[in-house]
Amino acid sequence: MKRKNILQVIALILFAVTLFTSCTSNKPENLNVENARIKALIVNGQMNASHDDKESSPIIEKILELTGEFNVEVATSPAKGNDMSTFKPQFSDYDVVIIDYDGDEWPAETKTNFVDYVKNGGGVVIVHSSDNAFPNWVEYNEMIGLGGWNGRNEKSGDYVYWEKGKVVRSDTIGTGGSHGQQVPVLVQTRNLEHQIMKGLPTSWMHGQDELYGNLRGPGKNVNILATAFSDPKTNGTGKNEPVLFTIKYGEGRVFHTVLGHVNGNGPHIQMQCAGFITTLQRGAEWAATGEVTLPIPAEFPNYASWILWENFQPLTLEQLVAEIKDYELGDSREHLSALSVRIRKSDQKPKTLKMYEKAMIEILESDANDDAKKQICRELGIWGTKSAVPALEKLKLNKDCNEMAEYALERIQG
Repeated sequence: MKRKNILQVIALILFAVTLFTSCTSNKPENLNVENARIKALIVNGQMNASHDDKESSPIIEKILELTGEFNVEVATSPAKGNDMSTFKPQFSDYDVVIIDYDGDEWPAETKTNFVDYVKNGGGVVIVHSSDNAFPNWVEYNEMIGLGGWNGRNEKSGDYVYWEKGKVVRSDTIGTGGSHGQQVPVLVQTRNLEHQIMKGLPTSWMHGQDELYGNLRGPGKNVNILATAFSDPKTNGTGKNEPVLFTIKYGEGRVFHTVLGHVNGNGPHIQMQCAGFITTLQRGAEWAATGEVTLPIPAEFPNYASWILWENFQPLTLEQLVAEIKDYELGDSREHLSALSVRIRKSDQKPKTLKMYEKAMIEILESDANDDAKKQICRELGIWGTKSAVPALEKLKLNKDCNEMAEYALERIQG
């Protein structure tokens, strides 16, 4: 073979290797997770027809690793109907196992190892449709607390929901598992003192999702953290259904979220919601360690509106400034509000306020829209110092902005 042809073959091989690596790596860019303190394993490989673990698992992995606290690996089972005998994840190598699976039974040895792992203190996270899995596996159903579909009925355990400030259990005959239309839901925090929920609002909006209802199961050692009303107007149950809860199983800790439906190619509003992301991160940390150190983001949603993070994390200050520069009257005030909230909820130390003031001055001195500059003048009227005066004085020369520039100058001390 000629030297030129050999070089071409080598180049093609290198290109193929590079392409394969880029397509198979789900690690967030520029994030070193090798020394992360929590080792996590996502179990996937099979899913029912209404959900797609090929879409959801990479998102879960990214959400966890973006904290910098998790190093996530994935154990993928053989495809549905294939030989499962070789599927034997080493659960004991991990601090927490995230189940994103609903398919064929695991081998008996794998089931035993999983039960032992949890009983001996392992952490587990159950995400949305993974509570559909294994209807006849007694230990699994005790671990997840409540589940649905796949033949579950009154023999599986009680219905569990929230009514008049307390947990209600019903042994009424009927199937387990239902959901109405995919709609935004108001999540009500029911346990404000649990580490996962501590510091969260008493109620907050979650983006359009598939809200499960009529779940039933053993319900042993279940601690309901949050509920959401399943509205009959959208084919819901008419009850306050559990959406976030924990289960104690042996020495192990289980965090169960019924939120996070994924089917199709996106965009995945359900998983982009700041409330889902924050509770998943904090719930996984709690399941792994028994503690929660991950902070609640400043712009967490409230009872009036949900917040979506397109890249599954809040914008950096630099990104936020870039978005604000394009603001025009009538646009969403989402990014302006985010800046204001971040300042109010910061430690407000001189160094922190100086950082935010510098960002606002940058907007005034840029080619940002005048509507954006006027809104920043209003903010500088609250937080500004003498450092902002030169930029504001210059802005007074702009006939469309001079009133707001004067407004800010009048309020800056000194």
